[in-house]
Amino acid sequence: MTPLTLLYVPADRPDRVAKALASAADVVLVDLEDAVAASRKDEARANARVALAAVERPVQVRINHRGTPWHAADVALVASLPVSVGVRVPKVETVPEVQELAAALPGRGLHLLLESALGVERAFELATASPQVASIGLGEADLRSDLRVADDAGLTWARSRVVVAARAAGLAPPAMSVYPNVRDHDGLAASCRAGRALGFSGRAALHPGQLEVIRSAFLPSAEEVAAAREVLERVDAAATDGVGAVALEDGTFLDVAMVERARWVVELGTS
Repeated sequence: MTPLTLLYVPADRPDRVAKALASAADVVLVDLEDAVAASRKDEARANARVALAAVERPVQVRINHRGTPWHAADVALVASLPVSVGVRVPKVETVPEVQELAAALPGRGLHLLLESALGVERAFELATASPQVASIGLGEADLRSDLRVADDAGLTWARSRVVVAARAAGLAPPAMSVYPNVRDHDGLAASCRAGRALGFSGRAALHPGQLEVIRSAFLPSAEEVAAAREVLERVDAAATDGVGAVALEDGTFLDVAMVERARWVVELGTS
């Protein structure tokens, strides 16, 4: 099942890492990059090594980009961890860097963040650069800066682009980037609903208090689950009767092509 909540935690704060690992987040994102000052990178790496040595829950480690002096040590750290620990890769722009990382971390899931105009333009190419690519998503703070836009309107095309590229590559729907105001739960919920309408599934969070808001926004309602069940029942009945399509009482015209989404809604709503 696609994770709905992903919680960032700075690797140089072992107390917070422990709390995050015990949280209700579907995935914990242990951060060696933006949340950690340059002077604390070594300490963060050492903390992550201890905290994740025998981790048994879904975790990804966000490493520093290969253009930084910390990249090689970050990769070596991830290579020492259980292979179930994924690697979250910031500022991805080229196929060779994805393939290089896949070779250095065989069998490990790569979660690519597209944070520049060039990265977004190459979304599908990057998503298919290696069988180890497990997801793609946006890093919206850097992308806003690169595009020189100040609000969500300037990100609409990029958001749709990454959703389409993920689907075309056979990947799970992408999770949304973080919502930076951790106290604005109403704004977070509205933003999540807008992202869900574009095809996103789930979102990264900066604070545990955001998790339930995100989960509630992305879970289908009871009415949506009931409608999806009706689609499955009616289409299955039509197929049994040798009918290729069927209309519901509200006038909606259905055929078997709509079954996949209905199954996904039912699965998500009962998870």
